[in-house]
Amino acid sequence: MFTNKDINFEALKRKAYNGRWATLENGIIPLTAADPDFRMSPEIEQGIIEYIKDGYLSYGPFSGIPEFKKSVAKHFNTEKNGSFTPENVLAVNSAAQGMFLVAKYVLGPGDEAIIFDPVDFLFKKTVEAAGGNIKLCAVDSKTGEIDFEMLTSLISSKTKLISICNPHNPVGRVYSKEILIKISEIAEAHNLWVMSDEIWSDIVYDKKEFNTYSSVSEAAKKKSFTVFGFSKSFGIAGLRIGAVLCNDQELLDDFTEKSQFNSTIEGVSTLSQIAASVAIEKAKPWFNDFLEHLQHNRDLAYSMLSNSGILTPNLPEATFVIFPKIENGFSSEAFTQHVLKEGKVAVVPGSERWFGKGAEGHIRICFSTSREILEEGLSRIIKSF
Repeated sequence: MFTNKDINFEALKRKAYNGRWATLENGIIPLTAADPDFRMSPEIEQGIIEYIKDGYLSYGPFSGIPEFKKSVAKHFNTEKNGSFTPENVLAVNSAAQGMFLVAKYVLGPGDEAIIFDPVDFLFKKTVEAAGGNIKLCAVDSKTGEIDFEMLTSLISSKTKLISICNPHNPVGRVYSKEILIKISEIAEAHNLWVMSDEIWSDIVYDKKEFNTYSSVSEAAKKKSFTVFGFSKSFGIAGLRIGAVLCNDQELLDDFTEKSQFNSTIEGVSTLSQIAASVAIEKAKPWFNDFLEHLQHNRDLAYSMLSNSGILTPNLPEATFVIFPKIENGFSSEAFTQHVLKEGKVAVVPGSERWFGKGAEGHIRICFSTSREILEEGLSRIIKSF
């Protein structure tokens, strides 16, 4: 499994958009958007087929079908030290939509949200789309270490939200229980909301413990939303399925109503929810093999880049992206353009647009592909200079 033989390149060239195979000319290797090159597990495929066999695709409950809510709660409780009931789960159209809905619910005009720098561009985009203003808190671009002194200094009377990315994209840091407790103490002291994006929380290496944010203290449980999705772990980005979780049921009910998930204005495809439920309930053996493959790829990428003399890598504790530092004097954008032109490899520049000001001087490389493709792509990058 997870070799070149298991990748349908023709299908990818037809279907894999977002800076990947379908958007690039032939001969270019995309190590760009965080999306696997492998087909979904046979269990998910079969689950979708079984669900539609009787020919009915009727309305589901507006906030999510029972199987989905039950599966997600169980997944968090068994794998991430959570304490959620199925009622604590709201089905949404992707983790990205969940982030936007949380920002919209929490922030009024002129309110401020603190986000990490660097971090995935969706944090900035969703806050601004909801009408909020951004304050950037520095994290170390190699380790993901949070500058807590800076975090505290950014809080003002306009601050309403701290948004965290755990595991961190693009650095791959898994934040310990102690760090999450520290964030919850700061949030409680200033009466702030916390949004924890945990879309990467399945893809954690070396059996490192992961704690969902709301589990670390009563304060964390009281005033937080957790966002989750299935595109990274199970390769079903096109189904647009995610979840918002909240331990306070009254709060989640109010959030659901104000986000229009109590009528047919909003709601998620039942087919997508079935696929996600099957992923959790039946595709874990496939996922475990995928995770083992990813850890081998992480180690390969780290080894090849460490010896390149061009890029100095971090060692991600999670995610399937690596965020090396450029060592040959090129800017992120210039480096990316060079390897695209000379090496025929597409990577994501560590530019302000994608990750914030703190990302400059880095690139992000996605390694959720075969060992063969990854090795060839990294070799081309190194040899292009």
